[in-house]
Amino acid sequence: MSSSFNPKELAEFARYHGFHYDIIDPLCLVRDILFDIERGLRGQSSSLPMIPAYINSGSRIPVGRTVIALDAGGTNLRAARVRFDEKGKALAEGTRKVPMPGTNGRVSAEQFFDAIADVTEPLLAGERKVEGIGFCFSYPMEITREADGILMSFSKEVDAPEVHGKSIGQGLRDALVRKKLKVPEKIVLLNDTVATLLCGTVEISPNIGRGDGLDEYGIAGGPVIGFILGTGVNTAYPEKSIPKIGFQSETSPQIVVCETGTFFPRYLGYLDKEYDATTKNPGTYTQEKASAGAYLGPLSFHILKQAVRDGVLKFKKSGEFLAWPTLQTQDLNAFLRAPLAMEGPLGKLFDKDERDALASLVYLSSIITERAALLSAGVLAATVERMDAGHDPLAPVRIAVEGTTYVRYKGMRESLESYLHTMLAADKPRFCVISPVEQASLFGAGVAALTE
Repeated sequence: MSSSFNPKELAEFARYHGFHYDIIDPLCLVRDILFDIERGLRGQSSSLPMIPAYINSGSRIPVGRTVIALDAGGTNLRAARVRFDEKGKALAEGTRKVPMPGTNGRVSAEQFFDAIADVTEPLLAGERKVEGIGFCFSYPMEITREADGILMSFSKEVDAPEVHGKSIGQGLRDALVRKKLKVPEKIVLLNDTVATLLCGTVEISPNIGRGDGLDEYGIAGGPVIGFILGTGVNTAYPEKSIPKIGFQSETSPQIVVCETGTFFPRYLGYLDKEYDATTKNPGTYTQEKASAGAYLGPLSFHILKQAVRDGVLKFKKSGEFLAWPTLQTQDLNAFLRAPLAMEGPLGKLFDKDERDALASLVYLSSIITERAALLSAGVLAATVERMDAGHDPLAPVRIAVEGTTYVRYKGMRESLESYLHTMLAADKPRFCVISPVEQASLFGAGVAALTE
């Protein structure tokens, strides 16, 4: 019995249309990213804006100190009292979650900040002194030198137009004063990528073989990178030199947010460009559209439709498939995790005698995943090289990761880590530990409140 599953034909289809991962030169990719990092740090034209966070990444976390951590993003606002035990681990107490102000109807600026103060107020009570407030605010904002954040825009879920252009930290401070509460001296604003990095400083052991974070040899732990690969993609790392703001420090590097999703890889085909033209923001967030969860499903759908039209993917219900408006990433991932179950929107398109078509779809999808993993690994490898870190095997670079695409998307984590190892070892060995971190936004905000 002949088979219509032809891996060679499928691979050639991917190369012809410009989305095969093997057309990417990993070392050139890393070099391209490094060039854009340098230009962004100098304030020159670059696809990477390299935004200073005005937060020091190297401070030791004092034992026993208590802070308030706030996490605002999407439709929810979380708040907790966070303290650090004798081993430096973060512990959350009194966690509360409420709807984000403005998600149940329009609110004024004063109502917005008063609602956040309402959640914060109970956490200020108690015997333990609150040393500061860290606020992970995952909306576009301009960070000031005082580590406050000026809101640029909300997502469509939050209806609070008066808050645009306002300083979030100062707004919260004023609301707490209106309640006649004793306000901690320090209120620090940060985004989720910086929070992930800071969470990694307390959640990932600084030395190999010591889960408790202790060090008997006087070896300082390796630096920490924060990496988001979920709905979107972003990276933050400690930088010693930021010429555009006149910052230079060998001993106290400052965290920089790369805005990785905006990087423009040269290795994209015309199907990527066709898909990009259908998005709400064509011509922007190129890296994100090739690798992040918000786009992997719709991008794969665009490519798979071309495979059907070119005749390399054949199945009886292909007309029904072509008529779909889109393909959600979660539906594609569920299918890829158990294709032979033939469940979900995709699985139901195939009859039991269409195994070859099933294999062809999975094969093409895996090529798209491999490319996403390679592009993401390139960002991390370039960041490690930029820091000139990872040489000491006893103090590896710690990469703290947050995001469902990295953790759950079929094949992503394994491929990304494999590519990263290959890139880091291309010239000479560089050592890293890559690990998901939990409650990154809350714990990272807690760490931020204690940084110098």
